[in-house]
Amino acid sequence: TDLEDKDRKLGELEATLMARDEKLAAAQLQQAEFMKQQRALDDEKREMALTIEKRIQEGLDAVRVKARTEAEDGLKMKVAEKEEQIAGMQRQIEELKRRAEQGSQQLQGEVLELELESLIASRFPMDIIEPVAKGEFGGDVLQRVVGPAGQPCGAILWESKRTRNWSPGWLGKLRADQRAAKADIALMISEALPAGVETFDLVDGVYIAHPKCAIPIAIMLRQSLIELANSRLAQDGQATKMEQVYGYLTGPRFRHRVEAIVEKFSDMQDDLARERKATIRLWAKREAQIQGVIESTVGMYGDLQGIAGKVMQEIAGLDVLAIEASASIPD
Repeated sequence: TDLEDKDRKLGELEATLMARDEKLAAAQLQQAEFMKQQRALDDEKREMALTIEKRIQEGLDAVRVKARTEAEDGLKMKVAEKEEQIAGMQRQIEELKRRAEQGSQQLQGEVLELELESLIASRFPMDIIEPVAKGEFGGDVLQRVVGPAGQPCGAILWESKRTRNWSPGWLGKLRADQRAAKADIALMISEALPAGVETFDLVDGVYIAHPKCAIPIAIMLRQSLIELANSRLAQDGQATKMEQVYGYLTGPRFRHRVEAIVEKFSDMQDDLARERKATIRLWAKREAQIQGVIESTVGMYGDLQGIAGKVMQEIAGLDVLAIEASASIPD
């Protein structure tokens, strides 16, 4: 009986031990599964953290790039504004320089006019020196020559230039000013002289001289006017109407009148030549356009004849145009 009890208890203990072993194995399996899930969860957390970090980094990079781009754009705009301000200031400086140079040139010209007027007045005290006001017929000084006996002998129109380069347009303007002032002689004093002129010359009816030759040239021209006036005075009262007309025709005023008429006719002739060239060019353009329209019309008429055949009615005018067009085509 004791053995049976012991065997029964031993069996119960073995059964209990087996149950406990099963529970332990199940618990170990659960623990292993839990650890596996824990590792998977940790891996997911780490992956998520890494993804979040990457996204944050990408966002930061995008923000940095955007901020850098905005900063560069803003800097470019500021640089462009500064460059525009600098360019505007440079334009203002150039404009101020130009105005200063113009003012300086104008001031130098006025000083030269005053010096010229003072020099002529001191050298020829008997003559009447009239400074030409701004906006009148032109020139700088009008010298009315007075002879030894107090008789008027003519007038010299002075023009002074202080520039580096010579301009041929000065001569035409001075001749026009001479006619307006009714001066006998036009004299231009300039530091810049035409090509081939060293000190003094007569160019297109205008005397041109360097400033260092101004007074000697003025003495010579003034003496010639006095001698001419004395010659006319000696003949005064002896001349008939024909002689007076001859004197007028051979005098400077008639020459000035004719020169003015010739200059205007030359300008009109130049304008007419330019207008003729423009008209010829326009006619040639219109002729080419009309020829192109004729050729296109004749070609279209020929195409329609080839399609429709004899059904297409003949148009005499187009046949003539086709013949003329074919005759005008070069071989």
